[in-house]
Amino acid sequence: MNRSFTAGLQASLEGVMIALDAIRANKVRAALTILGVAVGVFVVVAMAATIHGVQLSFQSDLDDFGADAFMVRRQDVGLNACDGTDENCPDRRNPTITMNEWRAIDALPSVDASTPWLFGNASVRFREASLESVNMEAYGADWLRTDGGDIFPGRNFTATEAGNAAAVAILNDTLAKQLFGQSDPLGKPVSVSGQQFIVIGIYQSRGGFLKSMDGRGPETPKLIVPAETARRRLNVWMRGMMINVKPRVGVARGEAMDEVTATLRSMRGLRPAQRNDFYLVGQDKIADVFNQVFGALFLVMLVLSAVGLLVGGVGVVAIMMISVTERTREIGVRKALGATRRTILWQFLVEGATLTSIGAAVGLIAGGLLAVGIRTFTSIPASVPLPAIAASLVGAAFTGILFGMAPAARAANLDPVEALRYE
Repeated sequence: MNRSFTAGLQASLEGVMIALDAIRANKVRAALTILGVAVGVFVVVAMAATIHGVQLSFQSDLDDFGADAFMVRRQDVGLNACDGTDENCPDRRNPTITMNEWRAIDALPSVDASTPWLFGNASVRFREASLESVNMEAYGADWLRTDGGDIFPGRNFTATEAGNAAAVAILNDTLAKQLFGQSDPLGKPVSVSGQQFIVIGIYQSRGGFLKSMDGRGPETPKLIVPAETARRRLNVWMRGMMINVKPRVGVARGEAMDEVTATLRSMRGLRPAQRNDFYLVGQDKIADVFNQVFGALFLVMLVLSAVGLLVGGVGVVAIMMISVTERTREIGVRKALGATRRTILWQFLVEGATLTSIGAAVGLIAGGLLAVGIRTFTSIPASVPLPAIAASLVGAAFTGILFGMAPAARAANLDPVEALRYE
C-alpha cells in the first residue's frame, strides 16, 4: 500500500517536473495554453467575485428596505414587465399613483409609515459651482423610516414643510462636497432648476448595489426635496410616482397589502371582476428579479469560461502531442526498463493537469486582483468565494486530464522496439 502510494507520488512529481521542462522548452506553445486556461478561470473568478459582492450588497439594500415593507407601483417590476411602449400592454394604461392615494394609504391602521417617491433630474448651482442633471428624489416627511440612511449634519424636513411645499433641500455627501468643498453647506442657498432652496441637511446613504444601479448610491450626487415641493415647484414627472409602505409592528405584510389593495380599488372604483391597475411589490419579488438577471449572467459566465478552457484544452493537446513525438525514444527506453503502460499514461496526464493548473493559478490571481479593485473603487464588496476557487482548480485540472488523454494514450501505447528505433 505504502509502496504503491510512494510510486504514484514519485510518478506525479516526475510528471510535474517534465511539464515544467516542456514549458521552458516550448515557451510560446505553453504560454498560449496557459493563457487560454487563465482566461477561462479569470472569467469564472471575476464573475463569481462580482456576483458574490453584488449579492451581499443587494441583501443589505433589502434589509434597509425591510422584510415586511413593500412598494405601490403603477407598473410591475421584472424582466418581462411592461415598459410602457407596447400598445397591447394593459399596464400602459394604468393610472398614475396620486398624492391623495398616498394620504389614504398613510392613514390606514395597518400602516406604520409610508412615503411618496418621485424622481427626476435638476440643475444645481452654488455661486460658481454648477452641476447639470443631478439626480433628484422627492419624498414625504417619513421617508427615512422606509429608506435606510442618516442625515448628519443637519435635519430632515418636517411634515409642515413637506405639506407646504417648502423650498428646502437635503444634499447627499457627494453633492455637498462638489458644490461647497470643505465649507459648511447648512443654511446656504442653492439654485435648483432656477429656484432658490435652502440646504437643511446632508444625507449619508447606506446604499448598496440596487441604489448604485439606479443612481441612488453614495458615489452619485443626489438632491432630496419634499414631494409636494417637487410637484408644485419643479414640475417633476408625476406618472413615475411610487409609494413605499412599512406595516405596523405585529401586522403581517400580507394583511397590510390586502388593506392597501382594498383602499386603492375602492378609490379607483374598480368592480370585483376588474383586475388591479396597480402593483404591490415586496422584497421577495425584487429578489426574484435579481435572481433572474444574475442567473442569466451566470450562464454567460459559464459559456465564456468554457470557451477559455476549450482554447486551453486544444493547447494541451498540441503541446503534449509534440512532447510525445519529441520524447518517443525516451518512452521506448522507459518501457524497456520496465515502465508499464499505466505509468506512462499517468505521467502524461499529470503533465497535462500541471499545464492547466498553472493557467488556473494565473487566472485566480488576476481574478482576485480584480475583486480587490472592485471592492476598493466601488460600493460592491466583491470577494472570491471558496467554491469558485475550488471549482476553477478542479475544472482546470479536469480539462488538462480530458484533453491530455489522447496524447497520453498515444505515448502509453507506443511499441518499445519501434520507439527505440525512432530518430
